[in-house]
Formats: sequence, C-alpha cells, structure tokens
Amino acid sequence: MTTQGSHRTDSGAQEPVGDLVQRASQQLSQLVRDEMRLAQAEMTEKGRRYGKGGGLFGGAGVLGVLTLQALVATVIAALSLAVDVWVAALIVTGVLAVVTAVMAALGKKQFSKASPPTPERTVDSVKADVATIKESAQR
Repeated sequence: MTTQGSHRTDSGAQEPVGDLVQRASQQLSQLVRDEMRLAQAEMTEKGRRYGKGGGLFGGAGVLGVLTLQALVATVIAALSLAVDVWVAALIVTGVLAVVTAVMAALGKKQFSKASPPTPERTVDSVKADVATIKESAQR
C-alpha cells in the first residue's frame, strides 16, 4: 500500500478504495457460494450413506423380529414336552404380554419426561445471548 485507502496494482496504477471493496465483496460472495456447493455435495453423500445404513438397519430389524418369532415357537415347543401345547402357548403369550406392558409403561414414562418437544435449555441460552447483545448494543 502506498497511501492510505489505495493499493498499487501490477502496472503501478492505484485502484480506488471502492474498486477494492467491490472486488473483496465479489470474492467473498464467490467463496461463500463455493463453500455452500461443497457443503451440499458433502451432505448429499452423507444422506446416501444414511439411507443405505437405514435400509440395512430396517432389514436387520425385520430379521430380528423373525428370529424372535422362531424363539417363541421354540419355547412353546419345549414347554409342550411338559404340558399340553395350548397351555405352553398360553404361558408364553402371558409372559410376552407382561413384558410388552412393562415396556409400554416405561416408554410412556420416557415420552412424558421428554415433553414438550422443544429444546428448552437452548431456547433459554439463546434468550440470554440476545439479552446480552442488546445490553452491549445500548452501551
């Protein structure tokens, strides 16, 4: 820099401050656009991976349910060696009903603890930040 507010170019001429600001603004805009394109490409790739992972988890869930059904049938068959088949099926059904009821009650308890579905601590933190900024701006 040769004088305050100007810049010497390769040809030795001075550029006005307005041109420098305009060029910096254009470069900053281009940088932001490029970063947004990069973020979009990255998120697209991550979305594909999440989709594949979700599909695999879904398949594992289906197979898990089938495995549990086979296990229940095995338990019924094993109990039927000691009691009639219908009694064995009734016992297993009762046990599963009790486990289901306990899990549903625990799930309901967790949902009630999570209500309301707003990030209350974050909202409070943002409100405090806004108040601090307003207070600083008034000084």
